Amino acid sequence: MSPQMEFVSKTQHYLKVKKPQLERERRARINKCLDTLKELVAEFQGNDAILHMDKAEMLETAVSFIKTQVRKQKVPATPQIPMDSFRHGYMNAVNEVSRIMAATPGMNVQLGKAVMIHLGSEYNRLSEMTTPVTTTEVCSAPMSPASSGYHSDEDISPAASPATPVWRPW
Repeated sequence: MSPQMEFVSKTQHYLKVKKPQLERERRARINKCLDTLKELVAEFQGNDAILHMDKAEMLETAVSFIKTQVRKQKVPATPQIPMDSFRHGYMNAVNEVSRIMAATPGMNVQLGKAVMIHLGSEYNRLSEMTTPVTTTEVCSAPMSPASSGYHSDEDISPAASPATPVWRPW
């Protein structure tokens, strides 16, 4: 074998040629991702100052920006106001239904009870969907004001209507 043709093992080839090439490609990918991150943060912050920072400063700025965004998402801007408003409106509607049924001559007591129990159980179901249920809150009977005492057929006077009792919400 001539001195010019030297046998190079795969390990030596990897160490001399492949490893530096792979490292260059890896650094190129990292730099490309850093540039993309830099542009995204600058766009979302509305500030181009990050574009002129070195890599370490840019990463620190990006991390702090992302942390503030995560904190903003965890703290709701309007804590449950829409659901509270819905509950209030729902209860107003239930009260109106109760008032109208009580004022309706010849209203069937059982039908009134069934309607109010249904409205109360739906109110509870909607409330459970928006608030976590703990073991102390679980109950089998509806607990809303709509189903817990609005109807009463015990207080009906005999002079009112002996054939069909009048449904009353109180």
